[in-house]
Amino acid sequence: MPTLNYKHLRYFWMVAKSGSIARACKQLHLTPQAISGQLRELEQTLGVELFHRIGRGLEVTDAGRRILSYADEIFALGDELLDIARDQTTRRSLPFAVGIADSVAKMVAHRLIEPVLSLPEAVRLICREGRLTPLLAELAVHRLDIVIADQPMPANLNVRGFSHLLTESELSVFGADALLAKLDGDFPALLQGAPFLLPGDDVAIRTRLEEWFASQRLHPRIVGEFDDSALLKAFAQGGAGLFAAPRAIAGHLTEQYRVRALGRIETISEQVYAITTERRSSHPATIAIIEQARSSAIGSARRGRRTTSEVGRALPGGALTALPQSTSSAGDSISS
Repeated sequence: MPTLNYKHLRYFWMVAKSGSIARACKQLHLTPQAISGQLRELEQTLGVELFHRIGRGLEVTDAGRRILSYADEIFALGDELLDIARDQTTRRSLPFAVGIADSVAKMVAHRLIEPVLSLPEAVRLICREGRLTPLLAELAVHRLDIVIADQPMPANLNVRGFSHLLTESELSVFGADALLAKLDGDFPALLQGAPFLLPGDDVAIRTRLEEWFASQRLHPRIVGEFDDSALLKAFAQGGAGLFAAPRAIAGHLTEQYRVRALGRIETISEQVYAITTERRSSHPATIAIIEQARSSAIGSARRGRRTTSEVGRALPGGALTALPQSTSSAGDSISS
């Protein structure tokens, strides 16, 4: 059985990180021929192609990206080993791998995950971003500890998982001042014929937005569709179109993207879930994320005497949280 040559793996890791063999050569003080030859040996050992050549550059293949994620962890663990060897008082950090769906706003994800960094245990946070289905596949084989998504575990996936509702917020429609100056009328009528940026098909609110347009007899001009929420907002900042986003992060959007809220869509709310493979999570970081959301919502409920479905309040910085509800992959309600 072939064994893995970790020196070859590091050469692959350096080339993938630097983007070219030439740049990796300068860091490794090796010739391009030496690195190319050892990359070929690694490909033969693994039985996969690691790079595609694009012009003069290299692009990591799908198999290469998967191997790269392992290499990241291997060399991070190696660096930690050296730190511990040099300083015996250093505590070993507990890895916590989080998958974040492209559709989740980065600020919302940051505020949800932030409690992990305040735990008494030393935690090494590993964040992976991508489409929901591949992230859930990684969760199923325990490559991830938790997935943050804008929808619960899809019922059509053969993956056992539990969904914990973390946040819920009404939507608002936003746009750049240069674009708003060209629009006439009041909200929502001004959306008629206005350029609009839609989230991609995988984003949970996409269908609900389209249904709302139909119910209001509005036909905005769809000029773009985006799976990645940050890329959508970057286009909106440039005046390409209007977009919908959680009202709870309106302040952040105004400050970072220089956009302004036009009006609220009270009949649509965006939820964010934590998806785990355990009904009762044992990882302290997962517990911290879920309990932070729960305690915030319970505190709000006690002050406002509202029903469970109405509970929600702003975390520091404006992220809205709601009482987490845990459901199995089949959709049956269970306690968290």
